[in-house]
Amino acid sequence: MLDTLTTTEQVAEKRTTAPPVRLHEDWTAVVLGGTVLTLILLGLVPALPGLRWSDAASAARLLSPDVLGAWVAAGSGVGILAAVGLALEGGDVARFTRGYPAVFALAWLSLVLAGHTTPTTWGIEYVIFALALGLLASHLGGVGASIRAAARSELFIKTGLVVMGATILFGDILQAGALGIVQALGVVIVVWYAAFWLAKRFRVDEELAVMLSTAVSICGVSAAIAACGAIQGDRRKLSYVTALVLVVAVPMIIIMPWIARLAGIPDAVAGAWMGGTLDTTPSVVAAGALVSEDAMKIGTIVKFSQNVLIGVAALVLSMWWTMRHRQAGGEATGASVIWQRFPKFVLGFMAASVVFSFLLGPELVNRTKDAIGSVRTIWFALAFVAIGLETRLGTLVSLDEGRPLGAFLLAQAFNVVWTLALAWLIFGGILFGTPVL
Repeated sequence: MLDTLTTTEQVAEKRTTAPPVRLHEDWTAVVLGGTVLTLILLGLVPALPGLRWSDAASAARLLSPDVLGAWVAAGSGVGILAAVGLALEGGDVARFTRGYPAVFALAWLSLVLAGHTTPTTWGIEYVIFALALGLLASHLGGVGASIRAAARSELFIKTGLVVMGATILFGDILQAGALGIVQALGVVIVVWYAAFWLAKRFRVDEELAVMLSTAVSICGVSAAIAACGAIQGDRRKLSYVTALVLVVAVPMIIIMPWIARLAGIPDAVAGAWMGGTLDTTPSVVAAGALVSEDAMKIGTIVKFSQNVLIGVAALVLSMWWTMRHRQAGGEATGASVIWQRFPKFVLGFMAASVVFSFLLGPELVNRTKDAIGSVRTIWFALAFVAIGLETRLGTLVSLDEGRPLGAFLLAQAFNVVWTLALAWLIFGGILFGTPVL
């Protein structure tokens, strides 16, 4: 009788004991991103000192208490937030905490390397250095379990994107100019479909094809990150696309201005051409400056017009991806299914954009802009170091026998030709009047 009673009590206890609630990673990113933005708005997170340097003397300044101390403090704060997020997900916080300092050290080093005048001039961003350092550490060995546990690339990327949403302002879209928006739409829609079609002809898998197409058509690395999150893609493929974008951008920075001057392309057209073709904003600025001040300004406007489409693209991609794959498997694609697969961090991105566009005053938004950029950079640098730590270079080099590389290069070639034609129609005085800056 006692045994029966004990067993009954144990069963009742199991039924009444609720399992621990674990937050999904997407919602964790929303919570962390929202916390970061709130702290910045309260004035608790200042903008970080710049990391530009050109010689030994300026490099020594980066190790001063004012500069290094500020970055270590910010990195520690990010690490604490990430550890809290990991606890909400039910992860191993202790191992993460032990490995995080090494991951942050590599991320900070990538920012320092990118801060030198040479990569700055060439428009080479910290992302490529972060990825390279992560790959180097991974292949040299010595990366212990704690460091790998701290390589939380998806959490870093998604949180960074939520923070990034605060920098995509609807008012800036209007200030970018109608002509820039018209060209951006023409480039994004046409180039995306052309790139995706080429990738499929090269037998590139759909997941990688989506990332390639989005990177080529919108704004390179940031767009590829958003696309990867929207379709819940493979991070190794994201690192491959990132490397392609940044490596291909370097020769284009030199070649495109040279062609513009040699062919006598008007400055406005040249700027719009480079702004719609080059995949990173720094590379657009660098290339435009080689032509003229006006070319640089118009190129920046056009590139920004494409940048603001990141959130819309992520939203559309997530719904399209869900419906496409559910239908291919003969499954239903109702609203509940789409919501289940929808990347919730996109909601955080869009909410941040709405709040900073409509609910906050312009002075407050401008005052917090630099601090938001600094923190967002830390999250993204951590993410790409983590991707490098998780990736084996052999898989990138031999990926699908070079077919994605061929598809990317052809898509970029189409992008160059199509965008030049659009730039001439829109900024060359054919369809509209030539803009005066």
